[in-house]
Parts: sequence; structure tokens; C-alpha cells
Amino acid sequence: MRLLIVEDDDIVADAITRGLAAANYSVHRVASAEAAQAAVVNEEFAMAVIDVGLPGGDGLSLVRRWRSAGKTIPTLILTARCTLSDKVKALDLGADDFLSKPFEAAELAARCRALMRRAHGASSGIIKLNRLSVDLVGKQLRVDDAEVELTAREWLVLECLVRRVGLIVSKERLQQAVAHRDQDITPNAVEVHISRLRAKLGAAAVVRTLRGLGYRLEEAKSA
Repeated sequence: MRLLIVEDDDIVADAITRGLAAANYSVHRVASAEAAQAAVVNEEFAMAVIDVGLPGGDGLSLVRRWRSAGKTIPTLILTARCTLSDKVKALDLGADDFLSKPFEAAELAARCRALMRRAHGASSGIIKLNRLSVDLVGKQLRVDDAEVELTAREWLVLECLVRRVGLIVSKERLQQAVAHRDQDITPNAVEVHISRLRAKLGAAAVVRTLRGLGYRLEEAKSA
């Protein structure tokens, strides 16, 4: 799952990125409200973690702008302001959760998991596709009730594909999803992860290559 981090403090942003990466999340960090707005236009995110104090507009105004535009991306507000009125204002403007600074990385990761579970409309976070059962929260893949072990990057590829079943996912999007911190991976590396994922899915699902466009996850046809 790819998360958007909107934080202008490099030290705080690095701590958040390291903590969420340790929980096997892919993170895209921006440092301003304008950059955050551009990011959500060009890419899909499972949720956003937003600091209140930002250059180019505060985090609460950003959330209000998204909600007014009909964007439902789950949002968690980070701030040193911790009064009850601050919390009420954040929630009333459309934020989904509120975490005061300083905070522990484990609590931030837990709150992110909870927000994404609610966003998916089920506490389990499980997507079923015929013979496949993909638990996006517990990070578990089962084929015909047998658990299949995936690497962290294979998981990120699968998550991108399973969230858009039947739709094309570009190679560039997969590169972004599996990039670790500021290290990009090559198109050839994406192909390797796709090949390994295909082998592990077997005949239970099809990861189709559409040359020049990307990849598409399809349910296996019944025999």
C-alpha cells in the first residue's frame, strides 16, 4: 500500500518514512500543500498523513479542499496542537483521525492500519477473487486456502494489481509503489517481481502483460 506523507520537517518526515517502511508500507513524501494536491491528482494513495503547519497552506485547509472536491482518501492529521478544540476542528473539516506530536511509530502504523480497514468497508480488509483470498491488512495471500508466502516487494505489486482488478496498472505506477524511500527500482526489476508473482499465483489468477501499457490482474477462467 502506498501512503502519502505531507510533512515539511525533514527529521519528522524521515522518522515517519522509516517507521512505515518497517511496517512494509511504501511512502511518497511531499513537503507542501501544493505538492500534496498535485500528488493526489496524478497518483492513487491508500491514505494520507498530513501535518497541520505546511508552507503554501495548512494541512486542515488541504483536507477541506479534498472533501469539497469529493476526494475520500483517508486522512490522519499530525500536529503539536493537542487541545480538544483543535481535534474537533480537524475532524469537523473532514479528517478521519488525529495524532498529537510527539508520537510513537508503532501507534502511527496502527492508526494507519485502522483507517485503511475502515476505508475498505470491512474490518478484515480481505479481497476474494475466486481461488484467491488477499488480506491487505494482515498481508496474507491464500490460494485454495493454502497460504502463499510473498516478499515485501511482491506484496506491493500484488496490492497495486488487486485494487484494480480488470484494469491496467502501468509499469511506472508499479515502480513507484515498490520504491523504497528515495531509491527507485528499474523497469526490469518490476518485470522480475511480476514473473515471480505469476509463478506463486499459478493457475489461480492471470497477470496479463499489455505491451506499452502495463499489467492487468484477471480472475482465472473456470475450467
